Amino acid sequence: MLLFIVIDALLVLTFLILLGTIGVNPGGGPTDGPSTPAATATASADPEDVDDVAFALPSGNIACTMGAGGVRCTIASYTYSPPTVPGCSGTVGHAVALDAEGFRFTCEDGTPGAASSDVPVLEYGEQESVGAWTCGSGTDGVTCTDADGAGFRLARAQWTEVP
Repeated sequence: MLLFIVIDALLVLTFLILLGTIGVNPGGGPTDGPSTPAATATASADPEDVDDVAFALPSGNIACTMGAGGVRCTIASYTYSPPTVPGCSGTVGHAVALDAEGFRFTCEDGTPGAASSDVPVLEYGEQESVGAWTCGSGTDGVTCTDADGAGFRLARAQWTEVP
């Protein structure tokens, strides 16, 4: 249980650091005006040496972070029935992960809110890729897959494992 808490704390800290570094203009102040396009990962010879990318869907209800190790998405409000996560005494349904181990719901200690206005927006119809992971934004939610096309679709009303 302590291991899950430590891992969750590290993920939250990483996400907060990303939020603190994204959405700032070159002059150092906060950005104004329309949504900022999603950050793009930098190409690298080493697949583990890529920049993480954070984005939110236009509704702000779903936010994701992508890196060389996989994808993690949170959803603030949903109406589906989440699966049971064995051994979880926290909250299930608000966070999913896709990595080398596959797709799964994760056990969380709290409930995420809507994405901050500092998080870049991935507009409907656009997609973002980091390493082997690709996520696409649509009016039907976010769809994230690995290089083989396996992954998930997450929306307020339902979640689906793909393909």
